[in-house]
Amino acid sequence: MTELRNVAPTEVPEGAHLIDVREQSEWDAGHAPTARHLAASSLLEKLDELPEDGDLYIVCRSGGRSFQVSQWLNANGYDAINVAGGMDQWFESGLPMVSDGEAEPFVL
Repeated sequence: MTELRNVAPTEVPEGAHLIDVREQSEWDAGHAPTARHLAASSLLEKLDELPEDGDLYIVCRSGGRSFQVSQWLNANGYDAINVAGGMDQWFESGLPMVSDGEAEPFVL
């Protein structure tokens, strides 16, 4: 079994396939502007929404769910990379965020 690759939020390349696996309320509060939302709880029903080319950078709030999702994806033929530290670290690193509301984006 291949060891799971981990990167810091600051190491996610521009234009990467960034998949946010948090739940809807977490996504609405704040997310990376280029991320695609695909909650871990509905992953199996929405596999067809994953890009088929290139690495998938998987992010959650702190890195736990994304680690598990990345392991599962890799075991099932995808090239997944865990974004260690998740959106907590993304926010702390000063990387851009947007929200689906009028409030300033934050990590829920």
